[in-house]
Amino acid sequence: MGDVLVITGPTATGKTELGVIMARELGGEVVSADSMQVYKYMDIGTAKPTFEEMGGIPHHMISVASPFENYSVASYVRDASACCDDILARGKVPVIVGGTGLYVESLLKGRQFAPREEESSLRSELEEQYDRLGGEEMLKRLSLIDPARGEKLHPNDKKRIVRALESAALGETITSHDERTREQPPRYNGKIIVLGFEDRAVLYDRINRRVDLMVERGLLSEVKMLMDMGLKKGNTALEAIGYKEFAAVIRGELTPEEGAELVKLGSRRYAKRQISWCRRYGDALRINWQKKPDMELGRRASTDFWLKKA
Repeated sequence: MGDVLVITGPTATGKTELGVIMARELGGEVVSADSMQVYKYMDIGTAKPTFEEMGGIPHHMISVASPFENYSVASYVRDASACCDDILARGKVPVIVGGTGLYVESLLKGRQFAPREEESSLRSELEEQYDRLGGEEMLKRLSLIDPARGEKLHPNDKKRIVRALESAALGETITSHDERTREQPPRYNGKIIVLGFEDRAVLYDRINRRVDLMVERGLLSEVKMLMDMGLKKGNTALEAIGYKEFAAVIRGELTPEEGAELVKLGSRRYAKRQISWCRRYGDALRINWQKKPDMELGRRASTDFWLKKA
């Protein structure tokens, strides 16, 4: 089990900068754990690090998927673990940087996912049956096959009911798969650093200013480019915070000012969810900044943390 450094926390807390600093400090390479930075052509709204911000440090898992692709957590674990294994094999330290908690946790655990055939004819058939027979009937069928899963789902939850039926038909129920994978040891020994601010108001102000900067840098034009490419409502990439709001602006449903305010609101709400998620890391090093990030303090604290746990 290889040791990896994780730098996570809510948006706008300096993860990118500290990640580069620590990769340089430890002789490592950055592996992004951001569910939207995986998409190509989505640079401004996802706050991808620029060439200058990367500081000569190799970065992985950025711009690896088409925005038309529904890039799943299973895809991320497959690709990111290959990156981490390669970095470790070369005697370097993977520095996992990002605020998508499910990506971080699934990568560290080496989580395996239930059998799946992408865009399978089986799934299409099950979706057609759901539409024809209704959620109640399909949930009854699922409950006969996987009672534990059936108890957790609502008849209106088409996506999860179809997914559970598909998994069972492909060889293993989701309940059985989850029980089996919980018994497996983690794939990586993650040494986790959580960034934040002592004052939540400071964080929210930074988020608001970041959104203003994204607008100045051309977020509206970036969204228009994606829509001109054929991306439309329903594509996962266009449902990201910042993109769905400005897509509505382009469709004439919102003014640019209204769109920007909704992006700020959505980003603040997302930050709250990220903070809640990070509370599960009981043995993490927590660095809470004052008015702004102090990267020298962060470097020293992070280095000490890494060495003590090594």
